[in-house]
Amino acid sequence: MNYQSLIKPIVISIITIGLNTQAAIFITPKAPDIKAAAYSILDYNSGEIIANNNQHDKRAPASLTKLMTAYVVFQLINDGRASLEDDVRISKKAWKTGGSKSFIEVGKNIKLEALLKGMIIQSGNDSAVALAEHIAGTEGTFATYMNEYAQQLGMKNSRFENASGLPHKDQHTTAYDMAILAAASIRDFPQFYPWYSQKEFTYNGIKQRNRNKLLWSDSTVDGLKTGFTKKAGYNLVASANRMDMRLVSVVLGSTGVDARTSQTQKILDYGFRFFETQTIKNITKDVAVSGAKKDTIKVGTKGISNITLARGQYKLSDKVIQLNEGLSAPIKKGDAVGRMLIKFEGKTIAKVPIIALEDTAEAGFFAKIWNWILSLLGL
Repeated sequence: MNYQSLIKPIVISIITIGLNTQAAIFITPKAPDIKAAAYSILDYNSGEIIANNNQHDKRAPASLTKLMTAYVVFQLINDGRASLEDDVRISKKAWKTGGSKSFIEVGKNIKLEALLKGMIIQSGNDSAVALAEHIAGTEGTFATYMNEYAQQLGMKNSRFENASGLPHKDQHTTAYDMAILAAASIRDFPQFYPWYSQKEFTYNGIKQRNRNKLLWSDSTVDGLKTGFTKKAGYNLVASANRMDMRLVSVVLGSTGVDARTSQTQKILDYGFRFFETQTIKNITKDVAVSGAKKDTIKVGTKGISNITLARGQYKLSDKVIQLNEGLSAPIKKGDAVGRMLIKFEGKTIAKVPIIALEDTAEAGFFAKIWNWILSLLGL
């Protein structure tokens, strides 16, 4: 249903919350200047982008690629096609992979869980390749999985060619796509997400720290992943949970480790300070429907809806339920019948769909005649 196409909707209910003797003042400044090639900040619960710059520009993902590698492995575990207890034999190719390492040894069998932690916490390229080969036989075949899941998630401007994120001319992503992937990782695999907040991991007697410095400096941050190559610059995907709100931030192409950390902190603080997630649920109303067997039908919101608003606005807003013009029976449960407008100082700041919460059949011939007579009499 395209709600913008509704013609002259009929206002059936106005609910006002928080009457004030003077106007409330809300100042929402522009997002801070972020020194990076691209960034995006997403409200996890509503899916709304709070602020961004160049969020659809294609850039080298570096080790952010491992977020997709982990997503694929997690998915196959959920599907029963892989297990944390799988013994993964380490190939010479995996062992020789350059860049950051978990220091796995060629020819040895290592539990899949250890390789996942080595990839997520230590950013081990060797672990990433070993996982890809175990799942798909070759890293190239595994990349096919990565691209298929990326398309399913709506990552329209991403392409993956390997599991580690090492440079490849055809491998790219965007800040927006990485925000989608991070949110999906949190939503789809809550049992594995705590690994992204683990500060260190020891394998083969070598202890390595998580490269996400925010895990030490901000207690509300609980993930996700860093990345760096000369082409990509310094990347960081992070998520934080404060005040009943979760934000996902992506910074691509920053100038250094400290810069990506400080710039991420800056946009997270901006998002939490000036915005809030508001949950809309259990809003119902009995409304009259012409030509129906019964006088009224119950309408309301569908399940739970989350919207992003300037912090503090919702409790001072008016809620106006509008029905589609000419609404008449028959109506089936679940049919779109209108929308709820959330208005602040007369301006619509959000819209939530309204649906029928029950069926209503069309009235019989004689009932219609009687209702017509009553309408003529003004009754």
